[in-house]
Amino acid sequence: MKAILALTDGTVFEGEQFGATGESIGEVVFNTSMTGYQEVLTDPSYKGQIVTMTYPLIGNYGCNEADVESIGPQVEGFVVREYSAYHSNWRSKWSLDTYLSEHGIIGIQGIDTRALTRRLRVHGVMNGCLSTDDLSPESLVAKAKTWHGLVGWDLVQRVTCPNPYAWRNGGQQSAVSSQQERIVNADNDVHGHRSKAGSYKVIALDFGIKYNILRQLTEHGCEVQVVPAQTTAEDILAAEPDGVFLSNGPGDPMPVGYAIETIQRLIGKKPLFGICLGHQLIGLALGGKTYKLKFGHRGANQPVKHLENDRVEITSQNHGFCVDIDSLPNNVDITHINLNDDTLEGIQHREYPLFSVQYHPEASPGPHDASYLFSRFTEMMEGDG
Repeated sequence: MKAILALTDGTVFEGEQFGATGESIGEVVFNTSMTGYQEVLTDPSYKGQIVTMTYPLIGNYGCNEADVESIGPQVEGFVVREYSAYHSNWRSKWSLDTYLSEHGIIGIQGIDTRALTRRLRVHGVMNGCLSTDDLSPESLVAKAKTWHGLVGWDLVQRVTCPNPYAWRNGGQQSAVSSQQERIVNADNDVHGHRSKAGSYKVIALDFGIKYNILRQLTEHGCEVQVVPAQTTAEDILAAEPDGVFLSNGPGDPMPVGYAIETIQRLIGKKPLFGICLGHQLIGLALGGKTYKLKFGHRGANQPVKHLENDRVEITSQNHGFCVDIDSLPNNVDITHINLNDDTLEGIQHREYPLFSVQYHPEASPGPHDASYLFSRFTEMMEGDG
């Protein structure tokens, strides 16, 4: 079946449909990872976005129950150069086509993803409309132009958990669906993850949290309670946690004012560790500003310099907004810098137990160069105690 992707600048790409049929609108972005497409698809930070993979062949190892970062695919659409209908891997349970179709995600293949990526790099990410129903280029371009975009839109409410739950590897989660329990158990069957005794009680604010963050926290001795994004500081402090984790999530951090207020009330009260959107919200809570990047950082090969030891870490990243370095107060130290564009990648507070990074130390997909940050969080909680 024919499919069309149209951008707001009038550029139109014609290809073939795979996955679901229908129509979707989102911000068109690109990811440079060579593998890990299922983790990319299920990352809640991609809510509101149509993702283009720069690696040309996607789908050759299929999909399974374990390589997921949330309850299901979160992207608005999926763009590839060539979809591999034949999938071969000992863990593979479904083809990528079947997986996308079952979750209502439209895929398009057979387009020049190099040309698309180059356009996004030169002109910046832009809104797009992907359709198998309406095949009029003019109509699809008009639809893309009328979409509101990500700036000023609170996407966290579309991905946060509705109720608190406890995350336990090798066991069950409370107050979650049976589908999530199957995902957890499948992960343990494949990877052999087993949680250590919970030495640290951690409250994780869910702005769109990835499962591998929860796996990493439990592997580092944390007993994790995940709570909705709108949970107040008073409720968090009443639970008497050893530390508070601020998760990744989608879109613009500025509209998430309730979380910024919560973080402001938590600073200095408990050790705080933020990743991605959590990092941006910490920056805003400290009085800083955020801005939208031209085409963002999305992939598993982003070089970051750790300023404390001059070590270069290859990191996994997925974000389109960034904290303005010059806007931060004097009591905040810069700890990490992106070597591609010198943007901010990490901060720490001089007075309070607080640090955050813009990238993803839990990887999935990606390298494990920065996994030490979870140990730093537990050491901070140990020192606070």
